[in-house]
Amino acid sequence: MDAVRVALLREVLAGTEWPSATRRFAASLRGAVVPHGGGLLLVGTEEYEPWHLAAHLVDEAAWSGTPELTPTLVRHRVRASDPVHLSVGLGRIEAARSGETLLVVAPDDPGEGLLSRVHDARRAGATVLALDTGGGELPSLAHELLSVPPSRELDLDTVQHLVSAAAGENSLPSPAPTLRTGRRLRDRLSRLADQLTAPPPARW
Repeated sequence: MDAVRVALLREVLAGTEWPSATRRFAASLRGAVVPHGGGLLLVGTEEYEPWHLAAHLVDEAAWSGTPELTPTLVRHRVRASDPVHLSVGLGRIEAARSGETLLVVAPDDPGEGLLSRVHDARRAGATVLALDTGGGELPSLAHELLSVPPSRELDLDTVQHLVSAAAGENSLPSPAPTLRTGRRLRDRLSRLADQLTAPPPARW
C-alpha cells in the first residue's frame, strides 16, 4: 500500500481510534529498535507468516533513513534450499536478549511452542510487541499490544499497513478521537475500496 492509499485510508478512518492507535504502536516499535541500533525480530504463527509487514518495514526503513526498522523474519518452517534471509528459524527467538525486539503477528492461535519461546525471550530482556485479534495468552506476554477483534470493520492486514507506514514517520501520535458508529465507518471504507479499485480515467 503506497503513501497515497495510506493517506486515503487515514482520511476514511478519521474520527476513529485507529489512526492514533496505530501511530502509538508504531512509536513504541521505533522507540524499542532505534536506541538499540535495530535487533527487530518479526514472527507470525505456524499458519500465518507476516510477509507483507516484513516487506513494508524494509521499505519504510529505506525511505525514512531508519535502518533499525529492517526486521529479521523468523519462520516456523525453514528448508535447506531457502535463501539466507528466509532461513531464520524459531531458534532465533530462543536466542533473543536484552536490547532486541520481538514483534509477533497473530491472526490465529500462536500455539504453545511459540508462546513458550516468546515468554523466554521476554524473560531474557527482549521487548515484546504484539498485533493480534484478541484473546489468548499473547496479550499477557506483550509489553505493547494492538488488538483488532474480528468483529470490527478493520482487519489485521490493513492495520499492519497503517503501523508500518507510521513507523517510518517522525510525528508524535495525536490524541485518540471518539469512535464513530460502525455503520458510517463501513460506508466510508466501502467508498474507499471503490476509489482504490476503480480503473484510471481514459486518456486520449
